[in-house]
Amino acid sequence: MTDLTIERICRLAPVVPVLIIDDLDSAVPLARALVAGGLRALEVTMRTPVALDAIRAMRDAVPEAVVGVGTLRTATDVDAAVAAGARFGVSPGLSVPVLDAADRAGLPMLPGVATPTEAMAAADRGLSVLKFFPAEANGGAQVLKAWASPLQGLSFCPTGGVSEKNAADYLALPNVICVGGSWVAPNDAITARDWSRITGLSKAAAHLMT
Repeated sequence: MTDLTIERICRLAPVVPVLIIDDLDSAVPLARALVAGGLRALEVTMRTPVALDAIRAMRDAVPEAVVGVGTLRTATDVDAAVAAGARFGVSPGLSVPVLDAADRAGLPMLPGVATPTEAMAAADRGLSVLKFFPAEANGGAQVLKAWASPLQGLSFCPTGGVSEKNAADYLALPNVICVGGSWVAPNDAITARDWSRITGLSKAAAHLMT
């Protein structure tokens, strides 16, 4: 369904915005604001009733955005995400049924891991780019630094507690490919329709590795 691998998607920018969209009308201008700031890979979490419709709207109106779906927990979630046009999927954990459904659909996946055992299980499936979640609650950058040598060949996108204050600490690690965070699209800015503020935050995030 796509020629993009999860690695290529994660390398589009240092930060993947993690978006919780409650108001469908905000979806398209939000996507435009983020892309204008240099963040193209967008994760719309399946935590609200309008999430799938938001993905469709973003996909149709902002073709330069690579819109994915987060919080995939079941095979049914995967099927719904694919039907909505999601170009990649993110899950909070390492679920075999979710990964199987994604494989059938050709959906690039970023599954969550919290332990070396889970990371090794993902590697056994041929996965090499993983979400470290929840990052801060599981020891943060120091844990990923400790994983770098024994888990060579694996790259991580830490998410959960990652902010503009600590993102650079993660991105400095050799095994971190990008970070996921919500600070680039704060709820108060979305509610106020302050798209210029979101673009400004996105520009700053897009230059974290330069």
